[in-house]
Amino acid sequence: MTNNIADKVVVITGGSSGLGEATAHYLAEKGAKVVLGARRVEKLEKVATEIKENGGAVEILRTDVTSADDVKALVKKAIDSFGKIDVMVNNAGIMPLAPLSALKVNEWDSMIDVNIKGVLYGIAAALPEFEKQKSGHFINLASVAGLKVSPGGAVYSGTKYAVRAISEGLRQEVGKDIRTTILSPGLIDSELQLGSSDEGTSQFIQQVYKDAIPAISIAKAVTYAIEQPADVDINELVIRPTIQEF
Repeated sequence: MTNNIADKVVVITGGSSGLGEATAHYLAEKGAKVVLGARRVEKLEKVATEIKENGGAVEILRTDVTSADDVKALVKKAIDSFGKIDVMVNNAGIMPLAPLSALKVNEWDSMIDVNIKGVLYGIAAALPEFEKQKSGHFINLASVAGLKVSPGGAVYSGTKYAVRAISEGLRQEVGKDIRTTILSPGLIDSELQLGSSDEGTSQFIQQVYKDAIPAISIAKAVTYAIEQPADVDINELVIRPTIQEF
């Protein structure tokens, strides 16, 4: 086991599938204690069972990241179960891409609620604990869409630019004891590619995602950021398939 991973308590939102699930498995194998939140309890239970069967330590809690109280309860679950929280991975996100002219206002609202407010609620839940224990690490999932805007992705990109801005502001404010990492995935195999209700956009996404790389790529990036010495802060990582141009 990597010394700087073993016994760390890592909370992961969106832990029932995709990047969150892969990260939970990988960190548990390294000896971390993982606490997973998501809305789909049956999927959470499946992930937890698999981790326990492999000898890992895991707790789960139904969590809707659009509820500040839910996210606060998830952090409390970690502290009640394992006595502390070392890392908060704000991973939950949605990507219902569509042209602005499609006027999918409800989807715009949902992206703002999940992708931006969900990260803010994760910060609000974990930051007081990190300040109290004078240590902690935020890992916030942004996207390459937070680096470049593409047609159909204006609102999604807006939310991911916001994640990067919030994370950088957090880094500057929290001082030397708390680390902050922005992780920006490119085409990574996950359920994000299934989020679009716009038929034309959905077909395009399915075509593009044929070049996607496995979710374990992000799990390894998360692990890399966590396992650094306490005085080393990996501020930003961009992970793309080598074939991806945008």
